[in-house]
This record gives sequence, structure tokens and C-alpha cells, in this order.
Amino acid sequence: MKEQELQHLFESVYELLKTLISIPSFSKSEDKTADCIENFFAKHNIPTNREMNNVWAFNKFYDASKPTILLNSHHDTVKPNASYTLNPFEPIEKDGKLFGLGSNDAGGCLVSLIATFIHFFDKENLKYNLVLAATAEEEISGINGIESIFQKLGSIDFAIVGEPTEMNLAIAEKGLLVLDCVAKGTSSHAAHPNQNNAILNAIEDINWFNTYKFNKVSDLLGEVKMTVTIINSGSQHNVVPDSCQFTVDVRTTELYTNTEVFNIIQQNIKSEVTPRSLRLNSSSIPLSHPFVQAGLKIGRTYYGSPTSSDQAVIPCPSLKMGPGLSTRSHSSDEFIYVQEIKEAIQIYNSVLTQIL
Repeated sequence: MKEQELQHLFESVYELLKTLISIPSFSKSEDKTADCIENFFAKHNIPTNREMNNVWAFNKFYDASKPTILLNSHHDTVKPNASYTLNPFEPIEKDGKLFGLGSNDAGGCLVSLIATFIHFFDKENLKYNLVLAATAEEEISGINGIESIFQKLGSIDFAIVGEPTEMNLAIAEKGLLVLDCVAKGTSSHAAHPNQNNAILNAIEDINWFNTYKFNKVSDLLGEVKMTVTIINSGSQHNVVPDSCQFTVDVRTTELYTNTEVFNIIQQNIKSEVTPRSLRLNSSSIPLSHPFVQAGLKIGRTYYGSPTSSDQAVIPCPSLKMGPGLSTRSHSSDEFIYVQEIKEAIQIYNSVLTQIL
């Protein structure tokens, strides 16, 4: 990509990002940012499709007989935390940074992918089709996001999921399994003997979660990680409770399905355990994949990501790659470096050019 085109694309999508930051777009309430994205594509004479708050577009010379690459990122955000010192909905540029809610997660990724899509949109004789999808409800793993429209995108052979990875290749990511557990006991007056205290029964199972080691350890993602994050029991000081509720956050690896992990847990604890969902499995892509090899060729590195994304519900080979830093996500006074966006457009272009 020539410098003049790169600069023009950057300036265009950078303004889009600032507009997106200024529009509240919490999960399930992204209609206004979806409108904004539709209008942006219309100004570039690119036809779009929309369902609920998901917007997608196909390259001009789409050919169903060719394989297809999906460029996907989300335009919903979490709610700003109480530690913000800046207005989360005011795009503020300072010291080479653009501040604002969603700037890093994942606005910078989304607009960089949009710029990449525009560059290739009207190119003829590509080896692959390109589909750009700006989707909703990623932050809550909602059913009305990418999962709800995937079948409408045609046959997808590979997906690039825009999440902040410093433009390195996250070729695997952990899955997510949230468990609601209830330890049972016998209610009684605290002054009398009781060997069936629900809190103590819960502690026994919590100790198991804290010490159990799964046999298989991933080279990329390490161990399955289980963390007790919420506990609640009892109503007054002199009553032994008959139940104790606790929640466990489980991060799975590509070596186990969520169902396999759930079955192992069920076999080892006494508490009743209910998964909120089994659908957010771990994912991975081989190092031999052409896109991965193309990225490595230009000096990008690869790693396994501990965080989950829309990859969990995309049923084809995929990886995460985007500008920004994962640890900035959901932080107060979130920001992305302006230069990161420009570099991302260039890197996406360099990698895709090798395979398109």
C-alpha cells in the first residue's frame, strides 16, 4: 500500500473511531454505532447488510466459488468503571494517545480492519473473498452478535478477529466456563452441634477447585485455570445455613472441550453445579496455516491468549490480531496510541497481500 493511500485510509477511519467513541454502545444497545458504521460505508459507496446491531459487507467481486476470509470485530463496549477521570465518551487526543471508552477494545481493531477491507474492496482477481463484519454483544458473549449472523456470511474458511494483540498472532485462546454451585447442608441453631454446615461443605469443594490439576497441559495456553470468584451464604449470626452458593470462573484450553471439563468437575465435587453455558470453547489454529506463516514472515510473533473473544463462537479456523494492548481493555481512561492504528492497517495489508 502506498503511503498516500495509507494516510488517506488512516485519516478516514480515525475520524470514524472518534465518532464511535462519542456514541454510547453498551452491549445490547449498539444501534447508534451500527447506524454510524452503515453511514460510513454508504459514504464509501459500499453496500452493507444489517441484522439487529450487526453490520456486514462483501467485497465488490465476491465469488461464491472462492474461499472466503472474514474480518470481524465488535462495536459494543463495557460500561465505564468508577475510576475514570476523563469523559469516557469524549475522544481526547493527547501525547500520541486517543482516549475514550472502546478505543482499545476494540474500536482501534475494528476501524483498522475496515480500512483494510476498503483497500481490497474493489480489487479484481483476488484468491479469496473478503467479508467485513462489525458485530454486537461481544462483551457479554451474547447470542445476538456474530453467532446470530454467521450463516448469512456464506462459507467462511478463515477469520481474523480484531482484538488488541499488539498486532501479533494469538493463534489460540482459552475458552470460558462459568459455573454456579450450591453446597447443601442442614439448617439449625448455631448453639447446637451440626456436622452438616453448608458453608463448610462449600469450603471442601472450593479447596478442590483451588488444588485440582488437569492432566493435559497446553503448550500455548498452559493449564486449565479454575477460580472461585463469588460466594454467598447465611442470613443471621445464630443460624447455620442449609445452602451456600458460589461461582467458579473456568478458563479452558484447546485440549479439552467445555463439556469434558464440566464432566470432570461434576465427578469430583459434592455441590450441585450448573454451567451458564457450554458454548464458549477454547480455539486454536495450526502454525502451518498460510495466514500465520505470512505473519511470521514479516516479523510478527505468536502466542496463546488467556482472554476469550468472539473466536469462541466462530466455527472455522481463526486467530486474534489487532492494534492495542489487552491489559488496557476495561481499564479507566482507556486509550490506544494513534500510531498503532496506522501501523495496524499497514501490517494487515502486508500479511493479506501475501495470500490474496
